[in-house]
Amino acid sequence: MTLKTITRKTILGTIMLYIQLVIAALLGAASVVFFLVPADIAPQGVSGLAAMANTLFNTPVGLGILVMNIPIQYMGYKMLPGGWRVVTRSLVVIIIYSIAIDLMTPLVQGAGFSDDRLLNTLFGGILGGISGGMVYRAGANFGGTSTIAQILRHRTGIPMSSIFLYTDTAIVLLAGWVYGLEGALYAMVVVFLGGMASDYVMEGPSVIRTAVIITNEPQAVSAAIISQLHRGVTGWEATGMYTGQSRTVLYVTISRSQVNDLRDLVSSIDPVAFIVIGQGHTAYGEGFKTLSKSDDPL
Repeated sequence: MTLKTITRKTILGTIMLYIQLVIAALLGAASVVFFLVPADIAPQGVSGLAAMANTLFNTPVGLGILVMNIPIQYMGYKMLPGGWRVVTRSLVVIIIYSIAIDLMTPLVQGAGFSDDRLLNTLFGGILGGISGGMVYRAGANFGGTSTIAQILRHRTGIPMSSIFLYTDTAIVLLAGWVYGLEGALYAMVVVFLGGMASDYVMEGPSVIRTAVIITNEPQAVSAAIISQLHRGVTGWEATGMYTGQSRTVLYVTISRSQVNDLRDLVSSIDPVAFIVIGQGHTAYGEGFKTLSKSDDPL
């Protein structure tokens, strides 16, 4: 591969990455403007604070998000490894997201797309989660509590999941004070749905399964899996701590549609075999997705 080809590939990758960030920011803005804010439901993080400020003081939501993120992103620039490179993509998202919210707001009539608060919660949470997943996949975030969590993890070692738990809890409690108990409950649903949708976008649907098989017929079972299911098998010797007997443990990764075939195959050879089926998200390598290192865009 020539330098010219690599450069062209890197430039194209960078363009596609920023297009993804722009689309994600617009989706996030739509979730706030058309679903959450009109129904008095707090979004997650700094967006939730800006929405509550809008309710209390009639300040523009987008402007509030932008203003609150300025010192937070400056701290990220100063405190996170990588400095400016780390916050560049996030700044693009924050600016587009904030401006889009205030530009879209005049388009909203009444309670947004629906007068039903539950529908607004469901679609706002899911759309926001999809937006967040797209942003995270591109190596950026919406700033605010995400950047704060990164800083605290870097400085203190506290897991980001724990930090998000504290910040999301604080937002929900504030939402209860501003919007009432029902508003707090809806905000909790938004957090839950947003997290699920974000994980789905980042990791994709769970389409693979992993199987651990303990059998007295390891050679026959392995040969059948390889020849009939066309999957590789890994085996090792293990000792049952209750019986003290040594047996062979087989490990295989299969597609979701092959689970029943595997079970029938193993049971036909060794009816007393022990099988544990686990759930995975993605497998890379022969028979699954290609494992390749992409060029790191700017």
